[in-house]
Amino acid sequence: MILSAEGLSRSYGERVLFSDISFNVEEGDKYGIIGVNGTGKSTLLKMIALQDVGSKEGKLTVPGNVVMEYLPQDPPFDPEATVLEQIFRGNSPLMVLLRSYELAVEAVDREPDNLKLQKELLALQSRMDSEYAWQLESEAKAVLSQLGIANLQQKMGELSGGQRKRVALAGVLVRPSDLLILDEPTNHMDNSTVAWLEQELLKRKGALLMVTHDRYFFDRVVNRTLEIDNGKGYVYVGNYSLFLEKREERRIAEASAAQKLRNIYRRELAWISRGAEARRTKKKDRVERFAQLEAEVKNVHTEASLELSSVSSRLGKTIIELDQVGMRYDGLDYIKDFSYVLLRNDRIGIVGPNGAGKSTLMDIITGKCQPTSGSLTVGQTVKVGYFSQHCEFPRPQDRVLEYIKEANNYIETADGQKISAAQMLERFLFPPELQWVPIAKLSGGEQRRLYLLRVLMSAPNILLLDEPTNDLDIPTLSVLEDYLDTFGGAVIAVSHDRYFLDRFAQKIFAFEEGGTIGYYPGNYSDYERYTKEEKNSAALERRDYGKGTAKVGYDTAKASTKPKPKASAKPEKAVEAAPKQEAKPAKKQLSYKERQELEHMDQELARAEAELKMLEVQINSCGSDFVKLGELTEQQERAQENLDRLMERWLYLSELAEE
Repeated sequence: MILSAEGLSRSYGERVLFSDISFNVEEGDKYGIIGVNGTGKSTLLKMIALQDVGSKEGKLTVPGNVVMEYLPQDPPFDPEATVLEQIFRGNSPLMVLLRSYELAVEAVDREPDNLKLQKELLALQSRMDSEYAWQLESEAKAVLSQLGIANLQQKMGELSGGQRKRVALAGVLVRPSDLLILDEPTNHMDNSTVAWLEQELLKRKGALLMVTHDRYFFDRVVNRTLEIDNGKGYVYVGNYSLFLEKREERRIAEASAAQKLRNIYRRELAWISRGAEARRTKKKDRVERFAQLEAEVKNVHTEASLELSSVSSRLGKTIIELDQVGMRYDGLDYIKDFSYVLLRNDRIGIVGPNGAGKSTLMDIITGKCQPTSGSLTVGQTVKVGYFSQHCEFPRPQDRVLEYIKEANNYIETADGQKISAAQMLERFLFPPELQWVPIAKLSGGEQRRLYLLRVLMSAPNILLLDEPTNDLDIPTLSVLEDYLDTFGGAVIAVSHDRYFLDRFAQKIFAFEEGGTIGYYPGNYSDYERYTKEEKNSAALERRDYGKGTAKVGYDTAKASTKPKPKASAKPEKAVEAAPKQEAKPAKKQLSYKERQELEHMDQELARAEAELKMLEVQINSCGSDFVKLGELTEQQERAQENLDRLMERWLYLSELAEE
């Protein structure tokens, strides 16, 4: 056994985070902890890592020979220590040996003729050999390289917050331990690094206890799930997918038991409510049982769920147009010649390595910064909701309800229902007693959830989400994804969360070398497949969406909204390919099915044009592979026929709609 937790509880004043949580950790167990933000997941990890359990908070049993390594969300660091010195800190026997060896080397350097010091150094060298300690430095360098840390002698105080977190992660991975405790290890990591970390944790022989909101990561690494729900702990044997099934079974069983209890209570209430004469004849023990039953019914938990109503403002014809936009800084191109016209129902995921310029592109779209070249046009009816990486609380002493009311006192849903700010807060799992708490008193995850509500309360018609999966819990992310399904506007999201991108994205913009932005139709899995194929073909040219595919989105957007004609906006080839429609009877109107078809035609045209462009790129990269060239040419012909058919149908329906 590595760890045994019995009846762990924690509360702050009257607020109970969790109570009576019990579980055991054996060698090879990989636990993932799941729950809504504010339920105490990070607090539980800290209690276990620091063995901070008082007599009234349960019992934690850890054998004396068990070594634990802990990565908190904000790891402590010595600003004067180098990267390597920071990694080799710790109290494990191996770390003590390394430090003792370094001190012995320094002592011999000071007194080279001291035989006693020389013997101590030789003894330590022998121990280093027997315990394979020499490998640690090379391991540390390899791990740091994977995590993007190159200068091992750089001082910790000179690193960014994200870099310090990665150094701390490298430290806990390198230092041997029986139990590894990780709090949000994947935050601010790009996709390739997360994939590498997955493999590292799968290879580890020791036990793991972690909090993560990355569901693919959770699903692939974890074999035990601990859910904290309404202050109670539930253990499931299995990963995230299995947890979803077992949790639903538990909730159905609990709902059934609660309904039976309420039925019994109603019968007993009818019996106890009879007249005064009847009450005198009642058995005392039955009256006492009724009082106990009444208390149980009051304590039955009604499942709280997060709800989002899809609300947005009216969106006009002109949305957002980027024309040859560039951002050059300090001699480097972060964005180069990028053009795109946003479609009304676009669902775009943006990916790329850290520091590539993804957030800069979002800031350009919102007008927070100006491009060094090119232009941006924003329609008059556009109302952008920007959920940035950093929560914006100008006055953290404000109450939760006051902060939300600043955005709107109420919102009106698509069906005309008016929902007040207080009601929306309750839907976001902020009960009345929490609505009057200062924002500064909320947990980091609760603040992110509050910030998300503030953005949505403004009823935007364009949503920009910059790393929404950082610090948002899995239940909130699931509801946000459902909300995006019915949101009546365009959504652009920067994210490293592969599950989130697969769930919502229909197009991927990928930041590539030299500031170019590659375009890939489909979700993240489709993009990943394209890039693997690209790596397998050395002759495949780099895709440059900014110079090529932009015209595809531009043409489709212009055609669908029918503004005044522009020379560069006409889909000339498509129009030429489409035969003229016969005159329609003046009184004929669109049927319901045709109207639905027309509403979805923009997306179908965009996909067809993107597919055609992708095939053109592949054909140009075939080289002398004539077999593949023949196959791609046939696919191109079919794709062109499909595009012509769609354009012909779109023209027909559009003309019919205008009559």
